[in-house]
Parts: sequence; structure tokens; C-alpha cells
Amino acid sequence: MSEIILSSQSIRKLLAAGNGDSALLYLCRAAELSDVVTGFNEARLECAASLLRQLGLDEHQNPRFQQSEQPPEYTEEDVRKQLELPRSGFRKLMGEVQRCLGRTLSTEDLKILLTIEEYLGLPGEVIHLLVHYCVERSRARGIGRMPTLRSIEKEAYRWADERIDTLEKAAAFIQSESKKLSRKSALCELLGITNRRLTPAEERYLEAWIEMGFADDALRLAYEKTCENTGALTWKYMNGILERWNAQGLYTAEQVRALDRKPAGAARKTGYQRHTDPPSPAMLDAVKQMLEEE
Repeated sequence: MSEIILSSQSIRKLLAAGNGDSALLYLCRAAELSDVVTGFNEARLECAASLLRQLGLDEHQNPRFQQSEQPPEYTEEDVRKQLELPRSGFRKLMGEVQRCLGRTLSTEDLKILLTIEEYLGLPGEVIHLLVHYCVERSRARGIGRMPTLRSIEKEAYRWADERIDTLEKAAAFIQSESKKLSRKSALCELLGITNRRLTPAEERYLEAWIEMGFADDALRLAYEKTCENTGALTWKYMNGILERWNAQGLYTAEQVRALDRKPAGAARKTGYQRHTDPPSPAMLDAVKQMLEEE
């Protein structure tokens, strides 16, 4: 069997996700064993594959939907017909969403809900979980209002593109996102951010650092260096430090300090030439040039 080469970035993503099934599936694909994983039924395989797509580790992933493309324009009549169907699943879904959001849905809201169900093809039970997820995410971010149907639709496109279309895959996704959210909250506390919401740019920085796989002590060290050199938390400066450490494969404070540590007995380099030091190449060149000019 040929060697399997895994990038450190991929390994860190798999470790951060904490899902053994996805890691096994990724290894099978890397070894060109297709999707054959002993003991996996179809549902378990689909959940693992879905998480790989969410992590960006599915080389064959192609978006099913593009939000730039115009979906069907559902009308008020289309909504009415769906609601009037005997034992209407759409009417039941409407009631569940209204209870979750704590308000009556407008006609425009119902058109969006119909788009999610009909055009994106998400089952009603998955949409119910989607709405709950969006509500909990808003609360966790400190947003003092319920999400709009437009924002839920945006997340629905993501779920549809990543094939999160069963209860099992939705549960696996929510569990993975919950771990990320918990990690981001811990990092906010580490950085002293406790009384305000993060900006979208700040969230992207945190998500990138989590994906890189840094330990808390390394992030704390980078934060301290940033504050020492800039006088405050400067996100771009701290990101530069972490990107450099990431390129060097340094993910703990001990690894960083080990690289900075000078060998025992080694003379510290300065910008001055001591009289006991042997002449440097630059000094020899300068002497040679002086002799030639004479």
C-alpha cells in the first residue's frame, strides 16, 4: 500500500471536530478505499460525509444551490394552496416555526419558508431544527431579537449545499457548531472580551485560530506579545504572530519558547563587533576594498 500523506491543517480540523466517524472516512478516502468503512450503515456514512463537507475536507464537494441564482417566485396563491392541502405538512411547519419565533409569520415570511421547503428540499423536521439552531445562535451572540426568516433562509442555503437534510446530519452539525461556539466563548474570556458582541471580522479571526489548532497557552502568549508591542489587542497584529507560528508548526507556548531559547553557552548576537571576536565576512570585505583603493 502506498503512503498516506495528511496535511497538518487537515489533521487539526479533524481533531477540532472531535468526530471519529468523519476521521475514519477521511482516512479511507485518503487511502483511496472509496467510502468503504467497516460497520458503517448508510445513515452513519452520510453523517460522516456531511461533516467532512462542513470542514472543507471533501474534494468533490459542489454547491447544489447558489444564492445569486433566482429561486422560484412563490406567490400568495402558492402559499394558500399549501396551507389548504388535507393534513398539510406546511401548515404544521408554519405553526412550529411561529411557536419557535414567538410571532405570527407574514405572507412574505411564508413565501420564504416555502422556498426553504420546496426549492431547497429540506424536510419539515430538519427545518424545525434549523430554526431552533438559528434562534440559539442569536442568543449565544447576545443579539436581543429573534432571527428573521431572511437570515434563516441564508443558513438554509448552507445546510442544503452541505447536504444537511436528515435529522441525524442536522444533529451532528449542531453538535459540531456547539463545540465551536463554546471554544469561541472561552477565547473571548482569554482575550478579556466579556461585555460586548464580536464583530464579524473578529469572529472570523477566532474561527481561523481555532481551525489552526492552537492551545490556550499559545494564544495567551500571542495576546501578551500583541499587547506589549501595540498597547492593546490588535487583531491583525496578533493574527500575524499566529500565522507565523502556524507556518512554523508551533501550537503551544512551550514549542514557541523552545524555538526562542538560545543554546547554552552561546554568545548573544549584538550589533557590535567585539575585539575578541574573529573578523566577520563583512569586515574582511571592507578591509579588502580599502587595500584595493590604496
